[in-house]
Amino acid sequence: MNLSDFDKTNFSGLYISKATHPTFGKKYIARFQYNKKRYVKVLGYTKKDNITKRGAVALLEQFKDSISAPIVEPKITPEKVDETVTVNSSQMDKIKAENKNLKSLLGDYKKLDINVLEDGIQKIYDLEELKKYQIELIKLQNYLESENKRMIILFEGRDASGKGGAIRRITRYMNNKHYRVVALGKPTETQRNQWFFQRYIQHFPTGGEMVLFDRSWYNRAMVEPIFGFCTNEEYEIFMEDVVNFEHDLVRQGMVLIKLYFSVSKDEQKKRFDRRINDPLRHWKFSEVDMQAQDLWGEFSEKKYEMLKRTSSRSAPWHIVRSDNKHLARLEALKVILNSVDYDGRNYSLDYEPNEDINISVQRELLQMRKSQNY
Repeated sequence: MNLSDFDKTNFSGLYISKATHPTFGKKYIARFQYNKKRYVKVLGYTKKDNITKRGAVALLEQFKDSISAPIVEPKITPEKVDETVTVNSSQMDKIKAENKNLKSLLGDYKKLDINVLEDGIQKIYDLEELKKYQIELIKLQNYLESENKRMIILFEGRDASGKGGAIRRITRYMNNKHYRVVALGKPTETQRNQWFFQRYIQHFPTGGEMVLFDRSWYNRAMVEPIFGFCTNEEYEIFMEDVVNFEHDLVRQGMVLIKLYFSVSKDEQKKRFDRRINDPLRHWKFSEVDMQAQDLWGEFSEKKYEMLKRTSSRSAPWHIVRSDNKHLARLEALKVILNSVDYDGRNYSLDYEPNEDINISVQRELLQMRKSQNY
């Protein structure tokens, strides 16, 4: 094992491979020193494990515990009881009480897979972190209503990039009288013979309203040309017209936010596999999903052209790396909240973009020129 093939993680003693193994994906190793001896162990080397970072940390802790010698507490006779023992006994009572409380909360946790339990607990912390920003969204909604302003948010990205989950988190606590989620299906024969933008315009917000498009008119920039749903001429007309169309919307007072959820090829495959194998998610899998990996290169070409030609000063694209769903949702919330100077903002929150997740268009295009992994 060559340590130069592994990078340090932010957890002491845990390393992750630089290259992805064709079968096992990213591999983790534990490397630490105890009693002047160095210990190294491969974690999650079998296909069954396929562990996450949290799972690797748990295995690292188990490995450390197995190495360290158990502490043998001396038996204390009544004659030897002193103040120090009394303190230790008090601490033990506290630990027992905490243990009892945790067990009452977790229930029959031993029947659960440790990774399932960890994921569930992590989701609780993630949801609590989002709530602070979701409160701000309600303030933003109130501002839009009081000022009679209109907002459109576009959610774009490849299949399984996390658009739907982000929309659900964003709208979870908002007043449903003042927002709508629009996800349009195939155009009718009548709509195909109309001006392209017409079927979207009829869903635009009125004063004080927010509309979230789960996929938008940018279908014509990526999906339609790849699957032959539009001609090359129609594609070029759209690419030439859309910047002016959006500029006019903004000039007339529309708040327009364009979010592109950028998922890696490996992560998309993992999510597709989960859809196939999980009965609760199987309904999400479609014939289009089956082609997404095979057509990855074609989608990358169209994505590159779309970001390069349609990101403007009045309506820029915000690229959100979405391999980590929670961080992607958090960054999407920040983008939305930073788009309007609403009343009553909680300035104690962190609104600064996480530059590892919230990527500029220029940086995304540069990455795509080097690799088509996104």
